[in-house]
Amino acid sequence: MSDAPETPKPAPATPAAEVTFKAVGAAIVPVQDPEIRIGIADLGLIYGAELAKDPQGGGTRVRVRMSLTSPACPYGPMLLASVHAAIAKIPGVTDVDVDLAFDPMWDPRTMASDEAKDQLGIF
Repeated sequence: MSDAPETPKPAPATPAAEVTFKAVGAAIVPVQDPEIRIGIADLGLIYGAELAKDPQGGGTRVRVRMSLTSPACPYGPMLLASVHAAIAKIPGVTDVDVDLAFDPMWDPRTMASDEAKDQLGIF
């Protein structure tokens, strides 16, 4: 019998948390356009998302396609970074790409939620 302490056994591997479109959407909801103080999801600036298994690990890669209120938006880099950071916090996400798109051009009359249109005075 040895007096040496027993080496602890490693914890069993647990599967990475499942990342869903709902989780990605929920993570983006708090991100607001700082100029008009309306959420970018409500503004219709999020054009889509793709989820894929990370080939290098057990997590999920997330790619988001989004736009800005204008191509010259001075807050563009900050918004892209905010979306990236919000998605990167989701358990199970191993990689995030935020792609900027201007096709189609953002049009709040057709892309924003009714609540955002009301706040923008479009109704």
